[in-house]
Amino acid sequence: MVFFVPRTDNHPPPNLPLEGGGTSGDFGVSLKSIAIVDYGMGNLKSVAKAFQHVAPDQNILITSDAKQIAEADRVVLPGQAAMPESMAALNASGLRDVLLAASKTRPFFGVCLGLQMLFETSEEGDTPSLGYLSGRSVRFPKQHRDHDGNMLKVPHMGWNAVHFPSDQASHPCWSGVTDGNAFYFANSYYAVPANSAVVAGVANYPDPICVAVSSAHIFAVQFHPEKSADAGLRVLKNFSLWNGAA
Repeated sequence: MVFFVPRTDNHPPPNLPLEGGGTSGDFGVSLKSIAIVDYGMGNLKSVAKAFQHVAPDQNILITSDAKQIAEADRVVLPGQAAMPESMAALNASGLRDVLLAASKTRPFFGVCLGLQMLFETSEEGDTPSLGYLSGRSVRFPKQHRDHDGNMLKVPHMGWNAVHFPSDQASHPCWSGVTDGNAFYFANSYYAVPANSAVVAGVANYPDPICVAVSSAHIFAVQFHPEKSADAGLRVLKNFSLWNGAA
């Protein structure tokens, strides 16, 4: 199933009837597309609306159709729920092959649980994940404390500053984003990459944890960019323009 996010600009979607006859394709209109993967889980509509806001010249579609995903210029893997249920839904969707191909050939963006799904396994239900990146997701300790011994809330909920490793600060998806900008989080688990070179952003809670990763065509964030005000929208805008080359 495919849902096109309603447009608010004056650009006609490709190959749709135009007033007076003909289609938009007759006028040479060829818009880029961003496919937001619908596997039955995730915060799809708010992510789609945010992309529509920052990329009004692109077709933003929510889709569970493998052909649509294969043909999209950019692919977004959202996630919001428990890992066992999310991976079960993704496996049942039949989209694993097309997502693997997309992750190797075009800009591929993971959001929230979508970042954790990129790794090999998660402590949440001892769940095998997609395995695009080496590593696993682990839970914050139940008795999670800051350096002064004060209890910290789990889930890690609310705004937290994100810092960039020096070799990742120039990544195109961070363009115009200041080191230390705050983003909105809601997570009980976080990724622990086997290779520190893929870590593109860290946040302190209280020790540094991985909250963004970058590897070839993949960029993914643990925070919710669609809920993170101007900095989050800037990340989405940057991804909408990124060609997949770091």
